[in-house]
Amino acid sequence: MSYDDFNDFCRGLPASTYSLQWGGSHVWKVGAKVFAVGGWQKSGQMGFTFKASDNNYEILKDEPGYRPAPYLASRGLKWIQQCEVFENSGEQLKYYLAESHRIVSLGLSKKMQRELGLNQD
Repeated sequence: MSYDDFNDFCRGLPASTYSLQWGGSHVWKVGAKVFAVGGWQKSGQMGFTFKASDNNYEILKDEPGYRPAPYLASRGLKWIQQCEVFENSGEQLKYYLAESHRIVSLGLSKKMQRELGLNQD
């Protein structure tokens, strides 16, 4: 997945907003809370960072191509960085990005969720 693909996918998630920050990283938010970051690797290689469920975090933290996200995981937060882009990883990454969006949106106040039209099922 390229950064263009990443941005296109995140843009399609409900009530998502984009900013370029933290040294040129592609930062995606829902309700002003970050759910995904494209970039942010010192090596210059592509990297994608997202919030993970407890179960997904435990699975991914030791998987090849993934690691606990720098800065975030060291603070006890369940964030994962896909630090290697490998063939056919795009669909898997889309799942994790959508799941991150869902997790972060559920943490918003009920009022904000209603205003943004999220989680109304």
